[in-house]
Amino acid sequence: MVKSFKVNPPKIVYDLPVEDFHPQERGYYDNCTFKDCVITREDMDRMVFDQVVFERVTFEGTDFTDIQLTDCVFVQCDLSNTDFSKGSIHRVELKKCRMIGFTIPESTLENVLFDNCQMNLSTFGYTKLKQVRFSECTMQGSDFYECKIQKVDLQNCMIDEANFSNSKLTGVDLTTCKFERLQVSLDSLQGCIVSTEQALGFARILGLEIKD
Repeated sequence: MVKSFKVNPPKIVYDLPVEDFHPQERGYYDNCTFKDCVITREDMDRMVFDQVVFERVTFEGTDFTDIQLTDCVFVQCDLSNTDFSKGSIHRVELKKCRMIGFTIPESTLENVLFDNCQMNLSTFGYTKLKQVRFSECTMQGSDFYECKIQKVDLQNCMIDEANFSNSKLTGVDLTTCKFERLQVSLDSLQGCIVSTEQALGFARILGLEIKD
């Protein structure tokens, strides 16, 4: 049995002043709240957010590559089709966010919580995930190809047609998740925790004939 783990929450004060978002040349924002606004990258070389709360914020323009997020909270935000490739995400919580088509490949995520997020068709390929929890998320068709997974928790998520090929799921518990089919390799499943019914489904996916 794999021991449960803690996802460390953001180190943040929740009564931070509300500010209007204005693109800055240096692209650095800290100790504030952005609420009911649209954030675009425009001509900034980078975007760094440190101890920032986002409430009902829409990320627009898709290209947010190399973004850095530390000690941040997202609540009911829209990050659909945004590109966080090569991002650095540490101690971040995303709650009730719309993230359909969200992409974050070749990134580092550590102590990150996704809670009740719509994440269908999201892409995490080649990303390092350490102490990351997905809770009550819809993740159909999501892509975790060749990810480095260390302490990842999936609780009551819809993960049908998700791709975990070349990603080792050692210690990952899928028993509360719903799916009819996953894209996996035999190596991916070593050490993965599944129910009896799910195990039979995986056997069929891998081409085994099951005889009653």
